[in-house]
Amino acid sequence: MVLGVGGGIAAYKACELLRRLTESGHRVRVVPTAEALRFVGEPTWAALSGQPVTTGVWDGVDEVPHVRIGQEADLVFVAPATANLMAKAAAGLADDLLTNTLLTARCPVVFAPAMHTEMWEHPATRANVATLRARGAVVLDPAVGRLTGADSGRGRLPEPSELFAAARLVLRRGAAAPDLAGHRVVVSAGGTREAIDPVRFLGNHSSGKQGYALARTAAARGADVTLVAANVSLPDPAGVRVVRVGSAAELAEAMEAERRGAEAVVMSAAVADFRPVRSVASKIKKSGEAPGPIELVENPDVLAGLVASRASEAPGQTIVGFAAETDDVLANGRAKLERKGCDLLVVNQVGGGRAFGAEDNQAVVLGADGSVTDIPTGPKDDLADRVWDLVVERLP
Repeated sequence: MVLGVGGGIAAYKACELLRRLTESGHRVRVVPTAEALRFVGEPTWAALSGQPVTTGVWDGVDEVPHVRIGQEADLVFVAPATANLMAKAAAGLADDLLTNTLLTARCPVVFAPAMHTEMWEHPATRANVATLRARGAVVLDPAVGRLTGADSGRGRLPEPSELFAAARLVLRRGAAAPDLAGHRVVVSAGGTREAIDPVRFLGNHSSGKQGYALARTAAARGADVTLVAANVSLPDPAGVRVVRVGSAAELAEAMEAERRGAEAVVMSAAVADFRPVRSVASKIKKSGEAPGPIELVENPDVLAGLVASRASEAPGQTIVGFAAETDDVLANGRAKLERKGCDLLVVNQVGGGRAFGAEDNQAVVLGADGSVTDIPTGPKDDLADRVWDLVVERLP
C-alpha cells in the first residue's frame, strides 16, 4: 500500500500509523510531499517502512515511479490530507510524486483530512471533498479536539489506531466501491445508566464495541456517520461524529434529533428498561439497616419511538434494532421484531462471556420481510459489515 503524507503538523501521527501497518504485515511505500518532510524527515519514513522515500518524479526515472507506484498499490491512504493536497487531487493536478500517484491509482483511495476548523468548513474545501467522494474516494471526517496552538475544534487527525482500523476495513473490501457513499446513517452504542444517587446507577454490561464496529465500518464504506454513544470509553472511530449521552432519556432525545435526515438508523445500544422513580441528591449511606426498596418506572422505548417517528416523517428510512437474549433466542427475537416494527432485528445470545465486552460476536438477523440471515461467530467488524450489506439492500 501507499501511505501519502501531506504537509501538516499531524504528520507525526502518520509515523505510528506506518508502524502499525508494517507490523501487521503490509508492505508500505511512504510518499510524502516536500512540505511533509519539514515535519518528519525522510530517514524516519525510510527506517519505519524499509522502502525508499522520495517526493519528486525525477528520482529513479528508469522505474517510472510516478506511474508504477499507483498502478501496483492495493490501497492509497493519505494522512494527513491537507486542504491544499485535496484541492490538487480534486482538480487533477500532478506536480509531485504523491499527486501523480493519486492520478494513476485504480485501487481504493482514502483521505484523512487534518486542518484548522475554518479551512475544513470553507466552501472550497467542502466542494473538493464532495468531488473526491463523488469519484469514489473515501474522505473521513476529521475529529474534534486540540489543533495547532491553543485552537480547538473539528479538524484534528483521528488517532493512529483508528486510522489503522479504517485502512484495514477498506483493504479487506478490495476493489468494492464505497456503497454507503452519499448516505447518512446514525448508530447508537454502549449502555445507558440510570442514577440512583450521585455515585450509583442501574446499568448493564455493554461495552459499546459492536456499535463502534458498526460506525467504523460504515465510515469505511463512505457513509456520513453519527454515533450516539452511551457511557463508552473507546477512542472515537475515524471519520465519525460522536454524540455522548448517559441515560435512556438522553439517548432517546439524541436519537430522535439525529435520525432526521438519516437514511438508516441502527439501534445497537443496550437501553435500560427501567429507572428509579427518583434519584436522591446525596450519596446513600450505611445506617446499619437495609435501605428501603428502590421504586422503578419504565424507560421510554427508544426503538419503538424511532419506528413511530418514521411512519409520519421518514417513510423510506431503514431501521435496525438489536435484541440481546439469554434463552429462547429466536422465539423472543421474532416476538420483538413484530412488536417493535423495525426492518431488521439483530438477535444474539448474551451471558457467559458472549457478546458483551467480547471481541467476537454471533447473531441471527431477522427481517420484517421474513428473511433470516445467520452470521457465524467472528470479529465484530465482520458482523457489522454483514449488517450493512443487509441495510444497503434496503436503501432507496
